[in-house]
Amino acid sequence: MSAPSSSSSSTSTSPASGSWEAAAAAPAMVRKHPCPECGANLEWNAQAQALKCPYCGTTVPWSEELGRDVVEQDLAEALRNPKSGRGWGTEDRYEVQCQNCRAISVFVNRTVAQRCDFCGSPSIVAHEDQGDAITPQSILPFKISDGQIRDRIRQWYGSRWFAPNRLKSAALTDTLHGVYLPYWTFDAHASADWQAEAGFYYYTTESYRDSNGNVQTRQVRHVRWEPASGSLAHFFDDELVPGTVGVHANLLRQVEPFPTTTDLKPYTPEFVRGWTVERYQIDLGKAAQVNVQDMDEQLRALCARQVPGDTYRNLQMQREYQGRTFKHILVPVWLVGYTYGSKTFQIIANGYTGQIAGERPYSALKITLAVLATIMVLALLWVMFGK
Repeated sequence: MSAPSSSSSSTSTSPASGSWEAAAAAPAMVRKHPCPECGANLEWNAQAQALKCPYCGTTVPWSEELGRDVVEQDLAEALRNPKSGRGWGTEDRYEVQCQNCRAISVFVNRTVAQRCDFCGSPSIVAHEDQGDAITPQSILPFKISDGQIRDRIRQWYGSRWFAPNRLKSAALTDTLHGVYLPYWTFDAHASADWQAEAGFYYYTTESYRDSNGNVQTRQVRHVRWEPASGSLAHFFDDELVPGTVGVHANLLRQVEPFPTTTDLKPYTPEFVRGWTVERYQIDLGKAAQVNVQDMDEQLRALCARQVPGDTYRNLQMQREYQGRTFKHILVPVWLVGYTYGSKTFQIIANGYTGQIAGERPYSALKITLAVLATIMVLALLWVMFGK
């Protein structure tokens, strides 16, 4: 079915039931989980898929007892009480902000990097506003190790035909960083009523004269329009909205999805200790608005599928969302940021699935040579077969 232009009208969003304060009033404290051999703090290791001591190498299986349950939070209540559920409550947490790309990086019990992990700029300064960030409730731990990603990025480089040779020979994987990016997930029960004009194709036979003056016939398509209406119900489960400004949005969409509906773990600092965490700068209110726009677009598509016939026009939709909930989560990404000429480029990989997306410069010389080679081939073919 083809999809002509459509319009929509929206009803107000209904608040959800439940209590945000009961689930998130207490901030998440950094609990120490010492190594049983040397006493150092254990950290999450992607290759071992376990907690590992960075000093003696001892591994300890991750236990569900280390974290809380993964809980959906009431969105309406959180927006009414914006101070609840905030403050990471960590005495060993430190924030810096890049003055170039504006990303805010969070470090837990580790040495702070001298350059921004997102754009490579050395212009990073301390960021003092630590107490107003919503605590992450769950996390998707790294599953793909840095060694696996380095190999995949090298293969990605090798397949870029028009990339400059200097880029392919550069050891760009030396700038590889593992970062946890902030995301929001949203759930909602949606109901929608729609009205449209449904179009049904029919054909008539028409006579005409061709260029030689002969009478010919042809089938001409027409559309019969009829009023149509309907309704639907749909559940949106873990709709993702990025909270990052450090990673380019077009690249993120290419490495999604993250399996948040099945593989999330309750947040615990062991997962992020030793890694860089980006603090969200798209807050809950803005993310909730983006989520509504995304859901509206999906609902229109679902309504359009219900319109009978072959095409439609003047689609209008009245929708309502109920039981809206959210989670603030962290997802793993491997990141390479580099500067070529005057521009900054990024290559990112999903730290759980390994999916890669990247930006790269183009070699003007290679493109020119390719165009000239194409012209020469076409000219040769014309000489051989054009006579």
